[in-house]
Amino acid sequence: MSETAITAMAARSAPRRMSHPAFWLASIAAALVAIIALRAFGSEYAYFAATFVLQYVVLATAWNILGGYAGYVNFGAAAFFAAGAYTTVAIGKALGLSLLPCIAFAAAVGGALGFGTGILTLRLRGAYFAIATLCLSVVLQTLVVNWDYVGGSRGAYVIRPREVPWPFDSYSGYLCAIMVVLAAASVAIARSIETSRLGLGLAALRDDEAAAEAAGVPTLRLKLVATTISGAMMAVAGAPLPYLGSYVEPNSAFGLAYAVNAIAMPLIGGTGSWAGPLIGAILLASLQQAATVTISSAANLLIVGVVLVVFVCAAPHGIIGLFRRRA
Repeated sequence: MSETAITAMAARSAPRRMSHPAFWLASIAAALVAIIALRAFGSEYAYFAATFVLQYVVLATAWNILGGYAGYVNFGAAAFFAAGAYTTVAIGKALGLSLLPCIAFAAAVGGALGFGTGILTLRLRGAYFAIATLCLSVVLQTLVVNWDYVGGSRGAYVIRPREVPWPFDSYSGYLCAIMVVLAAASVAIARSIETSRLGLGLAALRDDEAAAEAAGVPTLRLKLVATTISGAMMAVAGAPLPYLGSYVEPNSAFGLAYAVNAIAMPLIGGTGSWAGPLIGAILLASLQQAATVTISSAANLLIVGVVLVVFVCAAPHGIIGLFRRRA
């Protein structure tokens, strides 16, 4: 019943859309154009600002897979993000690997952490699941603070390599190019999930989990898949963090800003759609970066709060929902 029902739903509800291979090719082309533009016109600050925005694109997109598609609100985004950052620190120190292999390790660690979270919270729903993910962040931060190998409460310094891969003239440009690729890949993955049977199953899970179970949808398996993919992608978003500022410490890696933005960006852009987190992340992260330069970084969360309240009142379904309603 489950496989047949989901397949039938896909056949009936699929409008004319760009195919998965075509969308991946479009994402690759967009990434190449962005890298070339940054390479041609970018400065050190432009690289930093773009990396900052793209990091949130990956984080918000990853959160939306579980929180938007499946309807399970995750308050522990900062835990997965920091897990990726400290995986880079630990693997780089233990094996002397560069950033790219560390990103792969971070994805594995984040996926395992997400799978474990799913196993432990299989029967939790609503506020109980959200509280459990918040507790995960507290537990992980306590472990990191007491783990001297990665610096503990003092933090850890990460020295950027002197040699910069061709054709980049600075490591900041190289790091920004990596984030462009990661952002494009995360958006393509989210869109592939949304338009697949997995996405339909997650939508059924979000709308009415009990009814989905009664219809034969494998809700527990879908939840495990969603938590694993979401956890892996959020850890990937955090993996480059130590190289961004050459220093990472628990209070910043587990910062409230990551948890709040991971939720606010999809809500403002529109949950349940691959484009929503992308729009919300670009809008909010750009506003915060502008505020950091012109006012103070202390105003960042204030901006997020004000924009979130405005959109909850004026457009409760986000920017995507606002345009769909007018279409």
